[in-house]
Amino acid sequence: MPGKRTNEYTGWLLEIYADSKNGLILWLLTDLGERLRLHMDFPVTFYAAGDFKLLRQAWCYLQGKSVKLARTRRRDLFSGELDLLSITVPNPGEITKVFRELAERFPALDYYDADIPLSLRFIAQTGTHLLGHCRVVLDGETANAIEALDSPWELYPAPIPLRILEFNPDTDPVAQTPGNLHIRYDRVEYEIKLDPIRPLLIDLKNVLRCFDPDLILTDYGDTWLFPKLHQWDPALNFNRDTERATLTKKASSYFAYGQVIYRGAQTHLFGRWHIDRRNALLFKEIGLQGVLELSRVSGIGVQDVARKSPGAGITAMQMLTALRTGVLIPVIKQQAESKKSLADLIQADKGGLIYQPLIGTHRNVAQIDFASMYPSIMVNHNISPETLGAKDVNDGLVPQTLRPLVEKRLAIKKRLLELDPRDCRVKELKERSAALKWLLVVCFGYLGYKNARFGKIESHEAVTAISRELMMQAKEIAEDMGFTVLHMYVDSLFVQKDGLYKQKDFVPLLENIQVQTGIPIALDGVFKWLVFPPSKRDRRVPVPNRYFGVFQSGEIKSRGIALRRHDTPRFVAGTQLSILNILAQADDPNEKILEAELYVQKQLSKLKKGKVQLDDLLVAKKLSRALDAYKVPSPAAQAARQLQERGIQVRAGMRLHFWFVYGGVKARDAGVRDIDVEKYSHLLNQAVEELLVN
Repeated sequence: MPGKRTNEYTGWLLEIYADSKNGLILWLLTDLGERLRLHMDFPVTFYAAGDFKLLRQAWCYLQGKSVKLARTRRRDLFSGELDLLSITVPNPGEITKVFRELAERFPALDYYDADIPLSLRFIAQTGTHLLGHCRVVLDGETANAIEALDSPWELYPAPIPLRILEFNPDTDPVAQTPGNLHIRYDRVEYEIKLDPIRPLLIDLKNVLRCFDPDLILTDYGDTWLFPKLHQWDPALNFNRDTERATLTKKASSYFAYGQVIYRGAQTHLFGRWHIDRRNALLFKEIGLQGVLELSRVSGIGVQDVARKSPGAGITAMQMLTALRTGVLIPVIKQQAESKKSLADLIQADKGGLIYQPLIGTHRNVAQIDFASMYPSIMVNHNISPETLGAKDVNDGLVPQTLRPLVEKRLAIKKRLLELDPRDCRVKELKERSAALKWLLVVCFGYLGYKNARFGKIESHEAVTAISRELMMQAKEIAEDMGFTVLHMYVDSLFVQKDGLYKQKDFVPLLENIQVQTGIPIALDGVFKWLVFPPSKRDRRVPVPNRYFGVFQSGEIKSRGIALRRHDTPRFVAGTQLSILNILAQADDPNEKILEAELYVQKQLSKLKKGKVQLDDLLVAKKLSRALDAYKVPSPAAQAARQLQERGIQVRAGMRLHFWFVYGGVKARDAGVRDIDVEKYSHLLNQAVEELLVN
């Protein structure tokens, strides 16, 4: 029976981090409900390569330090076997210091395995995984051995009995100073005033002591609550590991994927987790179960993975594959893009296939999607930086990494199709599926990302070339079977055939495409009607990524219109959605145009009479650059200046909320009066035209 025995525990591995005195710290939630802080001896190794004389000098330099040195040979993904200087650090907490000192003194050497997250080293060496069920053999508080009892790829991992404590202020601190803090744990839920401070602090300390949460889930915890609590009581420690101080990280802005991204300040705890839902990149979409799934499969700690991009998860998974297969992980990528002529570049760098849609309203249209097309191509065609041009080679590093990920997501999607929508497991499975989807979405981009450890642009180009060929094969199969292809977009086809409108009618087409291409394909649904609208600038030209329609089930689907954009006010988005609901009631949307127009007039009248809630008129736009870089201030920049004048720090990449007022904009606060009705009427009319003017 699982549980505690003489010197053995079974339970879930929650957290791993280094300690300056005790080496590696493990937190185990046992089957008996205990939370154990364990330590383990765990020396770590990194490598240096380069000129033999320099390596000899590095050896002499390191001899006076507490490290173990050796000569060895290991495999680089691109260069093959290398002669290396192996440097083993007894305490994992010291590796960063040793590496930095060595790299500063010998910058001409190449370094490997020096900046790998500790959790990945542990997982690769022990065969366990974060949040995994495991057996630990102890000697006192020292873990002598650890054994995995499950796999991160299981469809239904054993649920972890986490204790969750929630803190939420009653308003957004950027807009208005909160007055109350909402607290929830177990079945207890209440509010406490933030002023006076002393009763608040006493209450929080009591909750921490009595409930002892594993996870503190907050809104604005990173950017407001924890900094405020530290300001009010610097001695207040939310860590379960009381020997450690809370870890804080500064806010930052960085450029990625063609846009500036803002990451707020962070507060990380030791021995328990803190997640700020407002500062967790994908939390709104993937939820807590999605965050746990990301940690489970990537090996990144829960607090980190919640705040990082999915690209960090894919990088970590590739590192794990490299560690397990003995491949060196370079600190700095050294593989440059191969030289190409202009003709070669034009031929290779084409991206995914886009087939312009047929403008207008179409009846009984099926949308067919390749499931995880690009990752499936990488797996099925063994596309990895080291396999390009090679013959009869084993699975490359990238396919090895992606194969279990693709298989698990497909298994979850299949299970979701089998479950009743009311089944309590559906929500969790959807969150986990969404998390895995994001990893698969970014894996293709990282294949060609210039700074990716194992990226190579030629691999990226090979995937898109194969995808274009597969899409053309799918189109030809559909046309040979008598279907009209209305639109193709990267991995989706929209097809139509007279007399076919039920899902089962399209099964033979799906089967033929899957047999021919070897890539799983699924029917997203059959539209009762679907509209491909024209461009606003030229009504003869279609827009590939814009459409709206209603499935036979009554479900509405849209892409590229106002309600899908983050900067659309709720009033405008809600009006557009209501129009779609009106149109969805008919077999032909044109039959409901008059009714939709009458509804629009009511909404405009409501706006002009001041009967729209102010919060429903808020606009949210990103600050695309540093404030002093604007020559002509955009609406977001105008709002940013107003916030700065109120003492609120703003940075590039932040999403700012404001109203359009006569003469400009006004950053969100409690005192707005002069809403620019004409501006909002214009925004509303633009959204209406997207649907009703075709």
